[in-house]
Amino acid sequence: MELNDGTQILHSDALFDEQGKEYVKVYMEKPIHLGFKSAYCYLPAYKWEKIEGFDEEELANLKDIVQSTAHLIIQFARQGGLGNAANF
Repeated sequence: MELNDGTQILHSDALFDEQGKEYVKVYMEKPIHLGFKSAYCYLPAYKWEKIEGFDEEELANLKDIVQSTAHLIIQFARQGGLGNAANF
């Protein structure tokens, strides 16, 4: 999905950790001059990592978007993604 400000939100297929627990890696990226802002979120735990460049307001907006669409992201991930959106 691409937001109005150019931020792109991609997700992996459904993945499994060492204990066999399912998770989905969601990646946010926004192009800026000479680079990108980026962040990762792991669902269903809502664990955020590698947040680079996003300010508190932008991050709060991304968290709202991910939380409100998490059920769809997980569903698409289990089905191989929306057109197999992202595998990384």
